Amino acid sequence: MAEANYFYKNTSIYFNEHISDNNLEDFAIHECIHYLQEVKDKRNYLIRMGLCDYTEFKIYGLGLNEAAVQLMASRINAMPKESVKYFGINFETISPSCYPLECCLVNQLAYITGENVLFESTIKSNDNFKKVFSNLTSPSTFMAIQNAIDDIFNDEEEIIKLNNKITQIDDRNKKVDGMIKKIDELKHEIMLIFMRTQNLIISSYFDKAFNQIYDLDGIEQYRQKLYTFRDLLGFTEGYTFFNDYYVSKMEELDKKYNLIENGQLETSIKLISKKENTFIKLLKVLKKIIFGSVSKQENIN
Repeated sequence: MAEANYFYKNTSIYFNEHISDNNLEDFAIHECIHYLQEVKDKRNYLIRMGLCDYTEFKIYGLGLNEAAVQLMASRINAMPKESVKYFGINFETISPSCYPLECCLVNQLAYITGENVLFESTIKSNDNFKKVFSNLTSPSTFMAIQNAIDDIFNDEEEIIKLNNKITQIDDRNKKVDGMIKKIDELKHEIMLIFMRTQNLIISSYFDKAFNQIYDLDGIEQYRQKLYTFRDLLGFTEGYTFFNDYYVSKMEELDKKYNLIENGQLETSIKLISKKENTFIKLLKVLKKIIFGSVSKQENIN
Protein backbone atom coordinates (compact mmCIF):
# COMPACT_ATOMS: atom_id res chain seq x y z
CA MET A 1 0.00 0.00 0.00
CA ALA A 2 2.97 2.35 0.55
CA GLU A 3 5.28 3.89 -2.04
CA ALA A 4 8.30 2.48 -0.20
CA ASN A 5 9.04 0.42 2.89
CA TYR A 6 12.12 -0.28 4.96
CA PHE A 7 12.28 -3.89 6.19
CA TYR A 8 14.53 -4.15 9.24
CA LYS A 9 14.97 -7.95 9.19
CA ASN A 10 17.10 -7.86 6.04
CA THR A 11 18.00 -4.14 6.07
CA SER A 12 16.36 -3.53 2.68
CA ILE A 13 14.15 -0.88 1.12
CA TYR A 14 11.30 -2.02 -1.12
CA PHE A 15 9.70 0.33 -3.64
CA ASN A 16 6.28 0.16 -5.23
CA GLU A 17 6.75 -0.91 -8.85
CA HIS A 18 4.84 2.05 -10.29
CA ILE A 19 7.29 4.63 -8.90
CA SER A 20 9.44 6.24 -11.58
CA ASP A 21 13.22 6.25 -11.23
CA ASN A 22 13.18 10.05 -10.91
CA ASN A 23 11.11 9.83 -7.72
CA LEU A 24 13.01 7.02 -6.00
CA GLU A 25 15.33 9.34 -4.10
CA ASP A 26 12.48 11.31 -2.51
CA PHE A 27 10.97 8.14 -1.03
CA ALA A 28 14.36 6.58 -0.23
CA ILE A 29 15.31 9.39 2.18
CA HIS A 30 12.33 8.60 4.43
CA GLU A 31 13.26 4.90 4.51
CA CYS A 32 16.98 5.60 5.06
CA ILE A 33 16.05 7.59 8.16
CA HIS A 34 14.23 4.48 9.40
CA TYR A 35 17.47 2.54 8.92
CA LEU A 36 19.33 5.07 11.10
CA GLN A 37 16.61 4.86 13.75
CA GLU A 38 16.38 1.15 14.38
CA VAL A 39 17.37 -0.30 17.74
CA LYS A 40 17.52 -4.11 17.96
CA ASP A 41 18.12 -6.53 20.79
CA LYS A 42 20.67 -9.35 20.76
CA ARG A 43 18.20 -11.63 18.99
CA ASN A 44 17.86 -9.09 16.16
CA TYR A 45 14.32 -8.16 17.19
CA LEU A 46 13.28 -4.56 16.68
CA ILE A 47 12.62 -2.89 20.05
CA ARG A 48 12.58 0.79 19.05
CA MET A 49 12.56 2.95 15.96
CA GLY A 50 12.89 6.65 16.64
CA LEU A 51 9.85 7.82 18.59
CA CYS A 52 8.15 4.43 18.28
CA ASP A 53 8.39 1.73 20.95
CA TYR A 54 7.86 -1.89 19.95
CA THR A 55 6.70 -3.53 23.17
CA GLU A 56 5.67 -7.15 23.59
CA PHE A 57 1.94 -6.46 23.38
CA LYS A 58 1.48 -3.10 21.59
CA ILE A 59 3.31 -0.60 19.42
CA TYR A 60 3.34 2.98 20.74
CA GLY A 61 4.13 6.11 18.73
CA LEU A 62 4.07 4.63 15.23
CA GLY A 63 2.11 7.54 13.75
CA LEU A 64 4.17 10.08 15.68
CA ASN A 65 7.41 8.57 14.40
CA GLU A 66 6.27 8.31 10.78
CA ALA A 67 5.23 11.96 10.82
CA ALA A 68 8.51 13.09 12.39
CA VAL A 69 10.51 11.11 9.83
CA GLN A 70 8.42 12.53 6.99
CA LEU A 71 8.91 16.09 8.25
CA MET A 72 12.65 15.49 8.34
CA ALA A 73 12.64 13.97 4.85
CA SER A 74 10.59 16.92 3.53
CA ARG A 75 13.10 19.35 5.04
CA ILE A 76 15.97 17.45 3.39
CA ASN A 77 14.15 17.50 0.05
CA ALA A 78 13.44 21.25 0.52
CA MET A 79 9.74 20.72 -0.12
CA PRO A 80 7.71 23.96 -0.40
CA LYS A 81 4.53 24.56 1.56
CA GLU A 82 1.29 23.64 -0.14
CA SER A 83 -2.31 24.36 0.80
CA VAL A 84 -4.28 21.11 1.03
CA LYS A 85 -7.62 19.82 2.22
CA TYR A 86 -8.16 16.38 3.76
CA PHE A 87 -11.40 15.16 5.33
CA GLY A 88 -12.75 18.70 5.57
CA ILE A 89 -9.57 20.10 7.16
CA ASN A 90 -7.68 22.92 5.40
CA PHE A 91 -4.02 23.52 6.24
CA GLU A 92 -0.55 24.17 4.83
CA THR A 93 2.12 21.49 4.83
CA ILE A 94 5.50 20.53 3.36
CA SER A 95 4.22 16.96 3.11
CA PRO A 96 1.04 17.17 1.00
CA SER A 97 0.90 13.51 -0.04
CA CYS A 98 2.52 11.55 2.80
CA TYR A 99 0.96 11.57 6.30
CA PRO A 100 -0.19 15.20 5.87
CA LEU A 101 -2.53 15.29 8.89
CA GLU A 102 -0.03 13.60 11.19
CA CYS A 103 2.72 15.93 9.94
CA CYS A 104 0.53 18.97 10.61
CA LEU A 105 0.06 17.97 14.26
CA VAL A 106 3.72 16.99 14.78
CA ASN A 107 4.76 20.28 13.21
CA GLN A 108 2.72 22.01 15.92
CA LEU A 109 4.58 19.99 18.56
CA ALA A 110 7.91 20.93 16.98
CA TYR A 111 6.93 24.60 17.10
CA ILE A 112 6.57 24.25 20.86
CA THR A 113 9.72 22.22 21.59
CA GLY A 114 11.89 23.31 18.66
CA GLU A 115 12.67 21.12 15.65
CA ASN A 116 16.16 20.29 16.89
CA VAL A 117 15.01 18.21 19.86
CA LEU A 118 12.31 16.52 17.76
CA PHE A 119 14.73 15.48 15.01
CA GLU A 120 17.46 14.51 17.47
CA SER A 121 15.12 12.09 19.25
CA THR A 122 13.82 10.85 15.90
CA ILE A 123 17.30 9.93 14.66
CA LYS A 124 18.84 8.77 17.96
CA SER A 125 15.72 6.98 19.26
CA ASN A 126 15.72 8.61 22.68
CA ASP A 127 13.11 10.22 24.97
CA ASN A 128 14.46 13.78 24.95
CA PHE A 129 11.58 15.12 22.81
CA LYS A 130 9.04 13.33 25.00
CA LYS A 131 10.60 14.77 28.15
CA VAL A 132 10.80 18.32 26.81
CA PHE A 133 7.20 18.34 25.59
CA SER A 134 5.96 16.68 28.80
CA ASN A 135 7.72 19.33 30.89
CA LEU A 136 6.12 22.08 28.82
CA THR A 137 2.66 20.49 29.17
CA SER A 138 2.32 17.23 31.12
CA PRO A 139 3.16 13.52 30.65
CA SER A 140 -0.54 12.66 30.32
CA THR A 141 -0.93 15.27 27.58
CA PHE A 142 1.97 13.79 25.63
CA MET A 143 0.46 10.31 25.86
CA ALA A 144 -2.96 11.57 24.76
CA ILE A 145 -1.47 13.29 21.71
CA GLN A 146 0.71 10.31 20.84
CA ASN A 147 -2.28 7.96 21.00
CA ALA A 148 -4.42 10.34 18.94
CA ILE A 149 -1.83 10.52 16.14
CA ASP A 150 -1.61 6.72 16.19
CA ASP A 151 -5.41 6.55 15.89
CA ILE A 152 -5.35 8.84 12.83
CA PHE A 153 -2.57 6.73 11.30
CA ASN A 154 -4.50 3.48 11.87
CA ASP A 155 -7.78 4.91 10.54
CA GLU A 156 -6.05 6.10 7.38
CA GLU A 157 -4.57 2.65 6.86
CA GLU A 158 -8.02 1.13 7.25
CA ILE A 159 -9.40 3.51 4.60
CA ILE A 160 -6.66 2.45 2.17
CA LYS A 161 -7.49 -1.22 2.76
CA LEU A 162 -11.20 -0.63 2.16
CA ASN A 163 -10.53 1.36 -1.03
CA ASN A 164 -8.33 -1.45 -2.32
CA LYS A 165 -11.10 -3.96 -1.69
CA ILE A 166 -13.63 -1.78 -3.49
CA THR A 167 -11.44 -1.54 -6.60
CA GLN A 168 -11.33 -5.34 -6.79
CA ILE A 169 -15.13 -5.63 -6.97
CA ASP A 170 -16.62 -5.23 -10.45
CA ASP A 171 -20.28 -4.63 -9.60
CA ARG A 172 -21.54 -2.29 -6.93
CA ASN A 173 -23.49 -4.19 -4.27
CA LYS A 174 -24.54 -3.94 -0.63
CA LYS A 175 -21.07 -5.00 0.50
CA VAL A 176 -19.51 -2.11 -1.44
CA ASP A 177 -22.09 0.32 -0.05
CA GLY A 178 -21.20 -0.86 3.44
CA MET A 179 -17.50 -0.27 2.84
CA ILE A 180 -18.18 3.22 1.41
CA LYS A 181 -20.23 4.05 4.50
CA LYS A 182 -17.41 2.78 6.73
CA ILE A 183 -14.90 4.96 4.88
CA ASP A 184 -17.09 8.04 5.42
CA GLU A 185 -17.33 7.21 9.13
CA LEU A 186 -13.55 6.83 9.38
CA LYS A 187 -12.99 10.16 7.62
CA HIS A 188 -15.33 11.90 10.05
CA GLU A 189 -13.61 10.21 12.99
CA ILE A 190 -10.21 11.35 11.73
CA MET A 191 -11.46 14.92 11.45
CA LEU A 192 -12.78 14.88 15.02
CA ILE A 193 -9.58 13.35 16.41
CA PHE A 194 -7.44 15.89 14.56
CA MET A 195 -9.38 18.93 15.77
CA ARG A 196 -9.63 17.63 19.33
CA THR A 197 -5.87 16.96 19.40
CA GLN A 198 -5.02 20.34 17.92
CA ASN A 199 -7.11 22.08 20.59
CA LEU A 200 -5.39 20.03 23.29
CA ILE A 201 -1.95 21.05 22.00
CA ILE A 202 -2.96 24.72 22.07
CA SER A 203 -4.58 24.79 25.51
CA SER A 204 -2.15 22.47 27.31
CA TYR A 205 0.95 24.41 26.26
CA PHE A 206 -0.28 28.01 26.31
CA ASP A 207 -2.20 27.61 29.58
CA LYS A 208 0.94 26.43 31.35
CA ALA A 209 3.18 28.98 29.62
CA PHE A 210 0.84 31.78 30.71
CA ASN A 211 1.35 30.92 34.37
CA GLN A 212 5.12 31.25 33.90
CA ILE A 213 5.08 34.88 32.73
CA TYR A 214 6.73 37.17 35.28
CA ASP A 215 7.88 40.22 33.28
CA LEU A 216 6.91 42.44 30.35
CA ASP A 217 9.32 40.69 27.97
CA GLY A 218 7.61 37.41 28.79
CA ILE A 219 4.24 38.92 27.90
CA GLU A 220 5.43 40.06 24.47
CA GLN A 221 7.10 36.69 23.74
CA TYR A 222 3.93 34.85 24.75
CA ARG A 223 1.75 37.13 22.63
CA GLN A 224 3.94 36.63 19.57
CA LYS A 225 4.21 32.86 19.98
CA LEU A 226 0.45 32.42 20.34
CA TYR A 227 -0.27 34.72 17.39
CA THR A 228 2.18 32.89 15.12
CA PHE A 229 0.72 29.51 16.04
CA ARG A 230 -2.27 30.25 13.82
CA ASP A 231 -0.05 29.68 10.75
CA LEU A 232 0.25 26.00 11.76
CA LEU A 233 -3.44 25.33 12.26
CA GLY A 234 -5.83 23.07 10.45
CA PHE A 235 -9.22 24.68 9.88
CA THR A 236 -12.64 23.20 9.35
CA GLU A 237 -15.82 25.06 8.48
CA GLY A 238 -17.06 26.87 11.57
CA TYR A 239 -13.86 26.32 13.59
CA THR A 240 -13.60 29.05 16.24
CA PHE A 241 -11.62 27.48 19.07
CA PHE A 242 -8.31 29.20 18.34
CA ASN A 243 -9.84 32.65 17.80
CA ASP A 244 -11.87 32.37 21.00
CA TYR A 245 -8.83 31.13 22.90
CA TYR A 246 -6.65 33.92 21.50
CA VAL A 247 -9.10 36.66 22.50
CA SER A 248 -9.45 35.18 25.99
CA LYS A 249 -5.68 35.00 26.49
CA MET A 250 -5.16 38.56 25.22
CA GLU A 251 -7.62 39.78 27.85
CA GLU A 252 -5.76 37.85 30.55
CA LEU A 253 -2.44 39.22 29.25
CA ASP A 254 -3.70 42.80 29.58
CA LYS A 255 -4.58 42.15 33.22
CA LYS A 256 -1.20 40.56 33.90
CA TYR A 257 0.52 43.43 32.10
CA ASN A 258 -1.11 45.94 34.44
CA LEU A 259 -0.13 43.90 37.49
CA ILE A 260 3.50 43.71 36.37
CA GLU A 261 3.66 47.38 35.38
CA ASN A 262 2.31 48.42 38.78
CA GLY A 263 4.57 46.00 40.63
CA GLN A 264 1.63 44.00 41.94
CA LEU A 265 2.39 40.62 40.33
CA GLU A 266 5.15 39.70 42.77
CA THR A 267 2.83 40.53 45.70
CA SER A 268 0.08 38.37 44.17
CA ILE A 269 2.50 35.44 43.74
CA LYS A 270 3.63 35.73 47.36
CA LEU A 271 0.01 35.76 48.58
CA ILE A 272 -0.80 32.67 46.49
CA SER A 273 2.33 30.93 47.75
CA LYS A 274 1.41 31.79 51.35
CA LYS A 275 -2.11 30.40 50.86
CA GLU A 276 -0.71 27.20 49.31
CA ASN A 277 1.74 26.73 52.19
CA THR A 278 -1.07 27.23 54.72
CA PHE A 279 -3.20 24.69 52.88
CA ILE A 280 -0.34 22.15 52.81
CA LYS A 281 0.23 22.60 56.55
CA LEU A 282 -3.48 22.03 57.16
CA LEU A 283 -3.38 18.83 55.11
CA LYS A 284 -0.42 17.56 57.14
CA VAL A 285 -2.27 18.20 60.40
CA LEU A 286 -5.39 16.43 59.12
CA LYS A 287 -3.26 13.52 57.91
CA LYS A 288 -1.73 13.10 61.37
CA ILE A 289 -5.15 13.22 63.01
CA ILE A 290 -6.76 10.73 60.58
CA PHE A 291 -3.91 8.24 60.34
CA GLY A 292 -3.09 8.65 64.02
CA SER A 293 -6.67 7.64 64.88
CA VAL A 294 -6.48 4.66 62.50
CA SER A 295 -3.23 3.51 64.06
CA LYS A 296 -4.67 3.72 67.58
CA GLN A 297 -7.75 1.78 66.52
CA GLU A 298 -5.57 -0.97 65.00
CA ASN A 299 -3.59 -1.26 68.25
CA ILE A 300 -6.83 -1.62 70.21
CA ASN A 301 -8.05 -4.38 67.88
